[in-house]
Amino acid sequence: MNGIIEVDRLRKTFGTIVAVDGLSFSVQPGECFGILGPNGAGKTSTIRMVYGFSPPTAGTLKVFGLDVTEHPRSIKSRIGVCQQENNVDPDLTVLQNLLAFAGYFDIPAARARERALELLRFMALENRADARIAELSGGMVRRLVMARALLNRPELLILDEPTTGLDPQSRHQVWEKLEALRLEGLTILLTTHYMEEASRLCERLIILDGGRLLVEGKPAELVRRHVGSHVIEVSRPAAGLPDFLGARGIPYERIGQRLLVALEEGSDLYREIDGQFCEGGCTLRMATLEDVFLRLTGRELRE
Repeated sequence: MNGIIEVDRLRKTFGTIVAVDGLSFSVQPGECFGILGPNGAGKTSTIRMVYGFSPPTAGTLKVFGLDVTEHPRSIKSRIGVCQQENNVDPDLTVLQNLLAFAGYFDIPAARARERALELLRFMALENRADARIAELSGGMVRRLVMARALLNRPELLILDEPTTGLDPQSRHQVWEKLEALRLEGLTILLTTHYMEEASRLCERLIILDGGRLLVEGKPAELVRRHVGSHVIEVSRPAAGLPDFLGARGIPYERIGQRLLVALEEGSDLYREIDGQFCEGGCTLRMATLEDVFLRLTGRELRE
């Protein structure tokens, strides 16, 4: 099956800086595909090439089977983009922002108004149609930016960190809307720093670091492959725990005063550790995509 997006050995440089280094992946019709990575991993550089904002340095990038460097206008007419920045016009009302944007797609005035009102209802903003941007909460503005990206009925929706900075309630509202769009068959390309967001929305995802692909797969499969089913977190472990684990060939990770041990479902290891080495407390939890992310990209702070 031909992908909506086909990326082959894609490369992007800025002078001597390599932002994307030989990246290859494909996005299939109707799926939500995620791009994860720490700051500077190449996520935004990649999607900016996908929607034609930044030309590739090398490699092949096709959207709808069209080369992005040869058919930028045709591609842009069929996609919707929700950028990181809330770049709406503060001098216009909510509805006026949508109507003005519809002009870029030559949508007739009557149809543009009908579509705008439909999207405001979908995004739960119908009561704010005449409000100024300054009167909206952060969550409302993000939903407005998403509504604007959907005005032209895109075949591909590109979301660059759509819920960054939102409170939990607003974030979950956005997730519900994206899940509804996915169920309608819309193809979505998503970058995010929220592992819960990626696990909930994405059928498949990739993790980048230093512009290079680390892993690709379904979220649950990546967790099983790289971590296991559960993680034991030990606060202030007894001195003998590392030797206990080392004698059994069990890998562990030390983070400050804590020690993390991954294990498969059904293991008796937790009971042994809890009974002998948990001086400061011991917790057994499900392994998550965040465990995968931190294991592959490290725990040091990225600026």
